Amino acid sequence: MKQYGTEQLRNVGLFSHGGAGKTTLSEAMLFNSGTINRMGQVEEGTTVSDYDPEETKRHISVQLSVLPFEWKGNKVNLLDTPGYTDFVGEVREAVRVVDAALIAIDAVSGIEVGTETMWRYANEYDLSRFVVITKMDRENSEFTRAVEQIRDRFGAKAVPIQYPIGAQTNFQGVVDLLSMTAYTGAKATAGEPPADVTAQASAQREKLVESIAETDDGLLNKYLEGEQIANEELIAALRRGVASGQLVPILCTAAAGNLAVQPLMNAIVDYLPSPADRGAVVAIDPVANSEVEVEPRAGEPLLSFVFKTTADPYVGKLTYLRVYSGTMSSNSVVVNANRGRDERIGQLYVIRGKSQEPTESLVAGDIGAVAKLQETTTGDSLCQRDRVLQVAPATFPLPSFSVSIAPKTKADLDKLGSALARIVEEDPTVQVRKDADTNEMVLSGMGESHVDVATERMRRKFGVDVETNVPKVPYKETIQMSTKAEYKHKKQTGGHGQYGHVFLELEPLPRGAGFEFAEKVVGGSVPRNFVPAVEKGVRESLGEGVLAGYQVVDMRVTLYDGSYHPVDSSEMAFKIASSQAFKKGVEQAKPVLLEPIMNLTVTVPEANMGDVMSDLNSKRCRVLGMDTQDNISVIKAQGPMAELRTYATDLRSITGGRGTYTLEFDHYEEVPTHLMPAIVAEAKKEREAKQG
Repeated sequence: MKQYGTEQLRNVGLFSHGGAGKTTLSEAMLFNSGTINRMGQVEEGTTVSDYDPEETKRHISVQLSVLPFEWKGNKVNLLDTPGYTDFVGEVREAVRVVDAALIAIDAVSGIEVGTETMWRYANEYDLSRFVVITKMDRENSEFTRAVEQIRDRFGAKAVPIQYPIGAQTNFQGVVDLLSMTAYTGAKATAGEPPADVTAQASAQREKLVESIAETDDGLLNKYLEGEQIANEELIAALRRGVASGQLVPILCTAAAGNLAVQPLMNAIVDYLPSPADRGAVVAIDPVANSEVEVEPRAGEPLLSFVFKTTADPYVGKLTYLRVYSGTMSSNSVVVNANRGRDERIGQLYVIRGKSQEPTESLVAGDIGAVAKLQETTTGDSLCQRDRVLQVAPATFPLPSFSVSIAPKTKADLDKLGSALARIVEEDPTVQVRKDADTNEMVLSGMGESHVDVATERMRRKFGVDVETNVPKVPYKETIQMSTKAEYKHKKQTGGHGQYGHVFLELEPLPRGAGFEFAEKVVGGSVPRNFVPAVEKGVRESLGEGVLAGYQVVDMRVTLYDGSYHPVDSSEMAFKIASSQAFKKGVEQAKPVLLEPIMNLTVTVPEANMGDVMSDLNSKRCRVLGMDTQDNISVIKAQGPMAELRTYATDLRSITGGRGTYTLEFDHYEEVPTHLMPAIVAEAKKEREAKQG
């Protein structure tokens, strides 16, 4: 691929709710540009962007793909992203580095939950955008209905710049409303609009001209005075309106038949902004802790940003980056601004799906990759030593679905740590932690499919097989009343005996207060040098409660009296005495189980709200609030972790995959009395199984 200047580049993200046809659309663009000689099929796993084995197996995108192609003297870096919410991390990576968004909407399904999310992301980064109505050749597709829904939801700035020729199975192409030229068939043959659509297209053109004129005072005066506005003026104003966000063109396609795809490609290079049009990017000077505006020019000092990392057991680490200013060259040395270390750049590549084409350099605005960087990870900035700046990294949502993992064999155990580290490096929305309460290794992601893909990648890429289970709930134990307990540890053997005698007072503390130890011994009944041993005995006993062996929390233990023997007393004797007194006291103080309570935010289509609310009620959840806007409902609730560990699966079943949610820990509450016996019995069974 030849080198292009910053003005000839377009960095465009392709976003939608799952199933709107993004991958098929990107495949058609690659075919029309001559990048590939035949269109692949998602169902057959033959598309350029869905090359990961998990994608070909599942027939969905699970990672972003960079798909550059050349069109009309420009280079378009198209980033095809997953539509399923489990893989939102890939979307967040893409939205951080593109200059414009194509938001695809299924002509039959219309605006869905994912559409709303993608629009919100585009707003967050102030991206210029098109709305593309896809699958116009499907039964029940209707252009006018889709346009009305888009304008109702996203405002009057969304305006059609095309009008369809034919409908559903008779869809043939589009009329460009500015030039009033018809483009029909897979080759987008230009001609006069058919007579049966001329009137509607002319009416739509009038609305488009009015919308464009409203963005420019000079054109508005002409329009109001009835003067003819030249097409060149309208095109220039439309381009400015798209760049400023005042206008959002609506287009339509049927990508499976390659219908109206070339007019969309024309519109991308004609109306969407180049990196030069987008202007300066704001970077951070880490030394001065100040913001610096960096111009996207090839002659400026280098500033580039790493937005994605993939780990390959054979090729090594592949780092995807966007150059924001300057020129990055193969076989050069740069500085990692986040780590303050030099990084050697080897061969640079232009990436297209899984293929890598060597290139000598990447200019300001371009996207490419480099292999085998030693220090650099996702979110880092690479620059020159004489101008060290950082680009603010992408932000990622917290994981909401977890499994416990255990290696299947000893060989898997040996490789598990490094494999997990590589998986987490690849995907910032995957988290791994050792749960101190349950002693389990917990792998968390955005949903069941996301976690399945992560564990499958561990097996396929790094040869590590793991078993997954529903994580144990980290219950805790506490007391409900104050009490006093005494224990005397006295043992006489040959030689020195053992003697330790303590009186403890146990008091409940507010939820979340943790544990406190105090002492009020007077008169030296317990010598000062033995008090630390008493505290140690109590603290070690906190790890195993008397009810079900869970950690004991939210209480104060006070040592207030005791006795000692001048010869037989020892630290060990007082430690044993305090441990036994503590257990005795807990048994007297009405012990109860505590369970973690989670904050839950569920976003679903309004039509599913009733079913979701019923399901939440069945899960002991308290609904804290609801909000519905434009057929999308947001429910805020609190509920026990025990009931929500598999909520990703339940919500997908209730909403047909259209619902999303976030989950985070809030506090601990007492387990309802009627549920405690079963939890205690299960914990006892587990302990016996371990001992057996």
